[in-house]
Amino acid sequence: MQANEVVVRTSEPPRLRVLRRVGDIAARREVLLNLVRRELKVKYVSSVLGAVWSLLNPVVFLGVFTFVTKVTGMAVPDFPVYLLSALLGWNLLTTSLTTAARSVIDNGNLVKKVAFPREVLPLSSVGVALVDFVLQVTVLLLYMLAIGYRVPLSSIAVFPLAIVTLLVFTLALSFLVAALNVRYRDVEHLLNLGLLVWFWLTPIVYAEALVQRKLETWHVGAVNPFRLYLLNPMADITIGFHRALYGFVDGRTGAPEPVLVSYSTGTVALMLAALFLISLVALRLTWQLFFDLSGDFAEEL
Repeated sequence: MQANEVVVRTSEPPRLRVLRRVGDIAARREVLLNLVRRELKVKYVSSVLGAVWSLLNPVVFLGVFTFVTKVTGMAVPDFPVYLLSALLGWNLLTTSLTTAARSVIDNGNLVKKVAFPREVLPLSSVGVALVDFVLQVTVLLLYMLAIGYRVPLSSIAVFPLAIVTLLVFTLALSFLVAALNVRYRDVEHLLNLGLLVWFWLTPIVYAEALVQRKLETWHVGAVNPFRLYLLNPMADITIGFHRALYGFVDGRTGAPEPVLVSYSTGTVALMLAALFLISLVALRLTWQLFFDLSGDFAEEL
């Protein structure tokens, strides 16, 4: 350390008071916005197309899977819409978590030298992922408009609830992995493995109705295995995104078998509402953990 380099440790209040902390973060929103801008610039540095790459990703997916479904006669009608309506939400989660896990570590110099609410760091990770999510959802909606794909208004109404639930759930996990990875660097490696397994336990590339049909035939006493499957929060969120964007199409597009779960749109909305409330509780708990550990970040980096 150079002689003229000063290390400033934040003097955090002894207790987390949520409303006051939200005010502190809002007061330092320029730090958050600058971090988001910086990450977006770094992401596309020396790139001719810049943010257009975020748009090309879903375009390529749509083109490839449109071709595949035409050639193979896949049982899921309009499979590109089914896949991307859930995959884009999954990408928001995974991008947020993998960058949030390193958000404190990669900004070690800032943490050691500047006093600001440390929550800004994982928040910026979610912010960057949200920008990509908005761009990519726009591409999907334009594609659906171009092919004349219609979704009932009652289904589209689930979309805002699915997004808000996903964001709260993602932020809760982002606080958790960001805090733990400072002390235990194995967290980011375990996270990558966990996300791989989690992806295949979530009905993104296979019909969710198939899971329901298979699991509901495996009753063990009063236990419904499909209800246990729905304890996976991303399964519930994925079902919400499918219902919102893919729509309740069974019987409308000539699908040989049901594609979506047999629950009504109202039931799916209630599932998301319940998960939203649970995610709020989880956010409060992980935020408290992040707050408690943040005072030691400068020493541990």
